[in-house]
Amino acid sequence: MPTLETSVTASDSIGRAAHNPAVPPVNGAASAAGERQVQYVPAGTGKAYRSPIDEIRFLITGEQTGGAFFMAEVSVLPGGGPPPHIHHREEECFYLQEGTLTIQVGGNTHTASAGDFIRLPRGVAHSFENTGNVDAKVLLVVAPAGLETFFEEAFYPVEDPSAAMPPMTGEFMARVLQAAPKCGLEFLPPAKQ
Repeated sequence: MPTLETSVTASDSIGRAAHNPAVPPVNGAASAAGERQVQYVPAGTGKAYRSPIDEIRFLITGEQTGGAFFMAEVSVLPGGGPPPHIHHREEECFYLQEGTLTIQVGGNTHTASAGDFIRLPRGVAHSFENTGNVDAKVLLVVAPAGLETFFEEAFYPVEDPSAAMPPMTGEFMARVLQAAPKCGLEFLPPAKQ
């Protein structure tokens, strides 16, 4: 009986074994039927969701990447940002395109400005705040995918981009607290003063 030999090269490190589409993906690569299809999202056209402090626009989701990653544009209002929290399932990467974010992670403080990048490992408490006076624009990459379901459940779909941000209400906080555990997201209690 002949033996099928496969090898994995650097160019395959996020794809399938060389020349054999029947071999399972390696290194968390996408396994969706469309993994080899080009994904094009014209500016401003991805699904968008809002909270009282930020807006997120999906660029590509886990459904499109076979669960490998999720990518979005995030706009954080001055003074905005989430309280301390932990992602138990995924890592987050932020590439700051505009503005300033002060990021608390692992007991350290990083002040990021346009062009800066930070990777936040899973399982480490962190928070961030827009400490500038303009909206902070961030390219967010989350791996593996799945966190997008939190935004779909907790945030409000953007129907009118010119509308004001939704108010902070008990109803909104209830949505956040209900959606978070489903996605392995844990919000930490406020620090004692």
